[in-house]
Amino acid sequence: MKLIIQIPCLNEETTLPDTIRDLPTKIEGMTEIEYLVIDDGSTDQTAEVARSLGVHHVLQLGSNRGLARAFSRGIEYALAQGADIVVNTDADNQYRGEDIARLVQPILANQADLVVGCRPIIEHPEFTPAKKLLQRLGSWTLRQVSQTTVRDAASGFRAFSREACQRLFVYSSFSYCMETLIQAGTTGLRVASVDIRVNASTRPSRLFKSVPQYLAKSGMTIFTMFMLYRPGRFFAAIGGFLLAIAFALGFRFIWLVYLSPTPDPGRTYLPSLILTAICGVMGLLVCVLGVLGELVKFQRRLQEESLYQLRRSRGNRDQEKHT
Repeated sequence: MKLIIQIPCLNEETTLPDTIRDLPTKIEGMTEIEYLVIDDGSTDQTAEVARSLGVHHVLQLGSNRGLARAFSRGIEYALAQGADIVVNTDADNQYRGEDIARLVQPILANQADLVVGCRPIIEHPEFTPAKKLLQRLGSWTLRQVSQTTVRDAASGFRAFSREACQRLFVYSSFSYCMETLIQAGTTGLRVASVDIRVNASTRPSRLFKSVPQYLAKSGMTIFTMFMLYRPGRFFAAIGGFLLAIAFALGFRFIWLVYLSPTPDPGRTYLPSLILTAICGVMGLLVCVLGVLGELVKFQRRLQEESLYQLRRSRGNRDQEKHT
């Protein structure tokens, strides 16, 4: 079994040495362990530092593509190198390298395809009460959308089986964390969680500059992914709401005009009737969008299945080259 530990990097020349030194060289059940650094357009000496540290693979993207794109390129590269399991960790040494053994264990035991390392959010000494609340609320929201049981949806410390690497396709440009969970839940991949430990922070997060920005980006990502992966439920909820308003207004109009024991002959209730028609038509149109969205989702799944089969056949050839 071959394990590749990938590390997306952007200007990490100062933090990368500690991260690499903390990674394991032996894990029970793994015959090979290799490191992969994905240089996402760094302007410092990240790539040179990685090579000097003896990193097995250094993939330079040439320009800054964003975390999600760097993650995807790393997965593709790891598959081409014959990886059976891929672990993703951060370059700032936030996660303890020795806990990688915990991450891969459910995959080695054939109990999971994707394993998320859950940080001690409540006991985390560097998380403010507000951040703890937001982390738990965000994870709860993503559990509802993804239909998984992951307790720390924002954790980037993850292990992927070869099957998961071949089946997951990331469309987001912000972060892969949410989308891979939602996609795993909708495609039937087995998702598990393990408790992991964290190191003291070495720098502020580069994904966002403030909590409001994080909330805005995360909220938009969840909103977009829900619309992309569950269009029927998304548009049906909106359309149903509009139709409920139309029904209520229509019933009110009928009651006041035809059934009321004390009708007002001087009122036509025309504005209510117009609003009823608008809500009704919009509700029906939104429901039609839901049907079209489901058709598009079905087409996308066919395309993803074709890409999966292509990845699988190519991966089998790559594995044969490395055996």
